[in-house]
Amino acid sequence: MTDPVSPAEAEAAVRTLIRWAGDDPDREGLLDTPGRVTRSYRELFAGYETDPRAYLERTFEEVGGYDELVVLKDIRFVSFCEHHMLPVVGRAHVGYLPTDRVVGISKLARVVQGYARRLQIQEKMTSEIATAIHEVLRPAGVGVVIEAEHSCMTLRGVNVPGASLTTSQLIGVVRDDPRTREEFLRLARGA
Repeated sequence: MTDPVSPAEAEAAVRTLIRWAGDDPDREGLLDTPGRVTRSYRELFAGYETDPRAYLERTFEEVGGYDELVVLKDIRFVSFCEHHMLPVVGRAHVGYLPTDRVVGISKLARVVQGYARRLQIQEKMTSEIATAIHEVLRPAGVGVVIEAEHSCMTLRGVNVPGASLTTSQLIGVVRDDPRTREEFLRLARGA
């Protein structure tokens, strides 16, 4: 953990960046920008203040014999590339094959958001989500597919708008059983 930074220190850093970009932080339109930026960063990086695994701890054992895949798809998220601090906007598709308990579906979305609201690389985020679900729920298998557009590549650098990255992490029967794997991928694609 790093030492905490005060709001005043964060706002001073934003003022420095405004000056570095070539503008005047004392200009009327920019006077309140440092405060706005630090407040927005507090929200955008809220994942550091949560433990995404904790969302998975309240489960339901009354599943009525349900023993098929549970897939929540199209979980929209915004993250930030840890290399350039630019937005990564995408969708996560999360599934698991329960053994004897399930979790409320909103908790799956909260896990995605908890890991997304940090400086990230997509590969790590994909693995973190799958590992958390696997270790806390102990299902027969887990599948996570993430598709995202990275502003560090679409707005600068190679400058290829519309390009997206797909990552996946499959665990247990979702990885090892070809039929379960195909079913998860088909459900995640929406086919």
